[in-house]
Amino acid sequence: MERRTLSNAADGRTRRRDATRLKIFEAAVGLIAEQGFTATTVDEIAERAGVAKGTVFYNFASKTALYEELLRYGVGLLAEESRTAIEGLPPREAITALIGAQLSYIQRYQAFAQLLLAEMWRTNREWQQTILLVREQAISVIAEVLEAGVESGDFPPELDPRISASALFGAGLVVALDWLIFSPERPVEEVQAGLVAVLRSRPSL
Repeated sequence: MERRTLSNAADGRTRRRDATRLKIFEAAVGLIAEQGFTATTVDEIAERAGVAKGTVFYNFASKTALYEELLRYGVGLLAEESRTAIEGLPPREAITALIGAQLSYIQRYQAFAQLLLAEMWRTNREWQQTILLVREQAISVIAEVLEAGVESGDFPPELDPRISASALFGAGLVVALDWLIFSPERPVEEVQAGLVAVLRSRPSL
């Protein structure tokens, strides 16, 4: 009984810590998207998250460490949702599902998508290596589907999965933000259908 009580207490602490980290992540990504990394202070992050400044440093060693973890967390969540969306689907259907998953994710986390787009191709940041790693994580999900499609004959053999995956990821990111900023009243299904139609006009996909 005592062992179970200790285990339950530990689980409770883990859940509270995860919830606190999530609040800090959300506060940080919103502020950084609004005013940039340099202008954002830990005090502002703590205030928006509703936690003490010391809590931020307890969870993250520095503002840079927080930013790097934020990038890993956000892209990891996108990759996880993408894999769930394509589970068991053949390659052509999986591409459509991937587009839908990416659009839906960016609809929920627009600030993070704007931040990712702003940082993706910069080369003078402390966290450049982290950017490369999270970019690879996001693109690999798409590349795996394209590679499977080439192997199965669904896609032509001359298709380069890596380049095509980069193109699909970039297109989805830009199209999603354009939609949310300029035409937010349009349903996500309509945007998905439009992007899929453009891709289907290409014989390779």
